[in-house]
Amino acid sequence: MFENLTKTDLYAIITGVFTACLIVSNIIAGKTFAFFSFSLPSAVIIFPVIYIINDVLAEVYGYEKAKRVIFLGFIMNLIAVICFTITIWLPSPAFFKNSEAFSIVLGSTGRLLIAGFIAYIVGSLVNAKLMVYLKKVDEDKLFVRCITSTFFGESLDALIYITLAFFGTMPNDALMWMVLMQALVKTVYEIIVYPFTKYVIGHIKALPDG
Repeated sequence: MFENLTKTDLYAIITGVFTACLIVSNIIAGKTFAFFSFSLPSAVIIFPVIYIINDVLAEVYGYEKAKRVIFLGFIMNLIAVICFTITIWLPSPAFFKNSEAFSIVLGSTGRLLIAGFIAYIVGSLVNAKLMVYLKKVDEDKLFVRCITSTFFGESLDALIYITLAFFGTMPNDALMWMVLMQALVKTVYEIIVYPFTKYVIGHIKALPDG
């Protein structure tokens, strides 16, 4: 199935994986979970994958193609939200007993949606831009590029999303710890899986353009 792939073929596959991860992350983002004495959005379990793919796109295909995928992900997520909203509005038959649960899971508030969209666009574009800029500065330091771009992208994403989504719903010190912990957890995640990221980037670079 994946034999004789070209860079163009993989670009399409990576785009699909990226948008799927984004939509899943936004579905589960409304639930927080306890992490030691801190709280984190559940999207932290999959959202780092988006930034790793972002690194791969920017490193292999360049900023413009990475930007296309970022905006495509935004549009597809918006379409998903519109579909969820219409589905919730549609009247349910008498035998369907889970309308309220369905609405709770997929009916994110406007505040959460706006926070998520803004944070995603800003964080993803900064991540891709930094990745490309640092490559021009020193092409040999892939590890530095991946971790630095992720740290700044994730930090901005966490700051924007958590502030817009949860400000006023919890003490300010808890809010800031939540921002710091989310950025830290995602960056550590990137460091742990860096060998895999490096392998994927090297493998794709070795493929024919197609």
